[in-house]
Amino acid sequence: MTTSCHHPPAHLVDKDKVTTNPRLLHNTDQKKEDRRKMIAGKRPAGCEYCWKIEDMGLDAVSDRVYKSKIYPIEALNEAFVTAPDVDVNLRTLEIAFDRTCQFACSYCNPAFSTTWVNDIRHNGPYQDLVSDGRNHFTHTHDSAQQFKITESNPYVDAFFAWWESDLHHTLTELRITGGEPLMSAHTWRLVDWFRDNRGRSNTRLAINSNLGTDVDIDRLLASTQDMAIDLYTSNEAISVQAEYIRDGLVWDDWANNVERLLDSGQFRGIHVMATINALCLSTLDQLLECIMNWKLEYGKDAVSFTLNILRFPSFQSPLVLPDAQRRVYRQRLITWLAHWTDSEFIHEHEVNHAQRLIDYLDVVKTPHSDAFEMPKLLNDFRQFYTQYDQRRSKDFGLAFPELKAWYDSL
Repeated sequence: MTTSCHHPPAHLVDKDKVTTNPRLLHNTDQKKEDRRKMIAGKRPAGCEYCWKIEDMGLDAVSDRVYKSKIYPIEALNEAFVTAPDVDVNLRTLEIAFDRTCQFACSYCNPAFSTTWVNDIRHNGPYQDLVSDGRNHFTHTHDSAQQFKITESNPYVDAFFAWWESDLHHTLTELRITGGEPLMSAHTWRLVDWFRDNRGRSNTRLAINSNLGTDVDIDRLLASTQDMAIDLYTSNEAISVQAEYIRDGLVWDDWANNVERLLDSGQFRGIHVMATINALCLSTLDQLLECIMNWKLEYGKDAVSFTLNILRFPSFQSPLVLPDAQRRVYRQRLITWLAHWTDSEFIHEHEVNHAQRLIDYLDVVKTPHSDAFEMPKLLNDFRQFYTQYDQRRSKDFGLAFPELKAWYDSL
């Protein structure tokens, strides 16, 4: 599957065509049509996340602006004048080799986690969800991984063929995601390539990792010495709340692993990606405070954060929360941001992301244009977390006492 960023739905890549033209891993017919539309000033439907942010007004900055800022203006002009049907080489790429993962986060699904696959296989599909149009939780998403780990995978073969021929010359950044990338042999194959081919490529290597208890931090540190890679990790809450949302996480282990990487000094940066959902807002400000304290100790650029607003599944959006509670969380963020806005340790994009979320909680009323009406979203919120608690031995009320009365009333 392929998509041009993490917001649009992914679509299928032809496995037969990529064996003769690896560039078709990216240059699909659908992407070429989207390029044609954008050049003509039209809005492809898959990019709705950014249109919604931009239509808020209030000087809101969408992710497509942030993604575009990493390129020189000459590259943007070149993209604009290049015919949309050209099989272009890439400048940045994020790739997932497989879905092996020891976590089963509440907002994730079997397409990205083998632990989620095991949940569905052992317990069956989640029942009575009426707003989950993408069927995140009803089947094992076997199409997401059509080949066993022990089998030859034409998509992986095509990537490495493209990597050796062109990509290691044209990419400015290669970012590996998953699943949990540090549990994939293909990730370590690339790490070894970078170590053994110093000077052959100017590509920066970046790795996503949940930095969970089972991740081999020792191997990561030993294998990437003198490589100055970027490490991206996910979290959006602290303590019990983080462990509830990100099933499999042990908060203390995650925080200790972040500090081990910071202590090593061998990473260009540790980047914390927060997926903003209905449950994380209870302690999001405390997580941001933790990150700022790391900045004070290790430096402004040593660690950073982004706040990425969840749209799917819609019933986990922060917009399902009652207005009064949303105002409470919004005020906490306002207070937090007011304290740090003028600090020399916070980046402009971090201020903008925090302000964007504050505005989003006030202005936007539905997660996306296809979202169901609120009663159905609230039904699914209750249905999902009731079953989630049963399957994962959790307790919503204990984890989120300030939401318990509202939750019990659903």
